[in-house]
Amino acid sequence: MEIASFTFSSWAENTYILYDDSAEACIIDPGCNSPEEQQQLASFIDSKQLKPTVLVNTHCHIDHVLGNKFVSETYNLPLTAHQGEQIVLDNMINVAMMYGTPYEPSPDISLYLDEGDKLSFGSTNLEVLFTPGHSPASISFFHKETNQLIGGDVLFKGSIGRTDLPGGDYDTLISNIKNKFLPLGDAVRVYSGHGPVTTIGEERKSNPFLT
Repeated sequence: MEIASFTFSSWAENTYILYDDSAEACIIDPGCNSPEEQQQLASFIDSKQLKPTVLVNTHCHIDHVLGNKFVSETYNLPLTAHQGEQIVLDNMINVAMMYGTPYEPSPDISLYLDEGDKLSFGSTNLEVLFTPGHSPASISFFHKETNQLIGGDVLFKGSIGRTDLPGGDYDTLISNIKNKFLPLGDAVRVYSGHGPVTTIGEERKSNPFLT
């Protein structure tokens, strides 16, 4: 499984495209909110001759859903996420107005994932982890064969996701990091919703929220 990363919008949000030898692809958290960013995403897909088959959100905060409508309509994909994030998505028009951010309303979540499910595309299967705390129903995706984890805004290099937004809870977030992320092993590479790639081992040793 290959992972391509794009950093979009004023929030510097990381959008990921996962793909394998089948050329099928999964688009995670599209944050593209300008024609230029949309074109950057589409151009990469075209250059690799990929066929997107999955659109999924780790969670539905505004910086992670800005490109949902574009991706959904361009590639004819339903939106997949945890059912508990729909309440967050329902408030996005108000959030966009508050931030003064252009927002094309996302489609509603129509395919649901929860703890223990599989997120599949091509010949690739990722384990779904239920990891709320930053948002009410955030999910993360672990690819055991390559030790790669798409963690959304749960864990960052040297930090963690904020917990002061509606549905956030600090103790829940820390519990999920310690009980679901750390046991995956120190070699696991963590692809976060913002910032650089890190590893479980690095965060176990030096993250101030975990030491």
